Amino acid sequence: MTKSTRLRTGTTLVIAATLIGLLWVSSTFAGTRIYVQIAPPVPIVETVPVAPSPAHVWIAGYHRWDGRVYVWVPGHYVVPPHAHWHWVAGHWSHHHAHGYYWVEGHWRH
Repeated sequence: MTKSTRLRTGTTLVIAATLIGLLWVSSTFAGTRIYVQIAPPVPIVETVPVAPSPAHVWIAGYHRWDGRVYVWVPGHYVVPPHAHWHWVAGHWSHHHAHGYYWVEGHWRH
């Protein structure tokens, strides 16, 4: 094996190991909950405007944690990804030992 072949093989192995590591890290963090010790504020009562079309669904606003404080994310209309799907709203859940964590909203059929 020549020096340039060994170098290419070594470089390929380093790149492959890095990609595998990145995939592992991203999948690990994807399931990680961020706990907040401060309870979320009461949701703001929004006035829901008229839908742009009969196909649009209202996604209610919510408080998100920005790392320091809760920030209100206003509600908005969206078109479901498929006919007859409905939105299950995200919500803050409480763990007795760790605090509050966000459960993402999602589409259900």
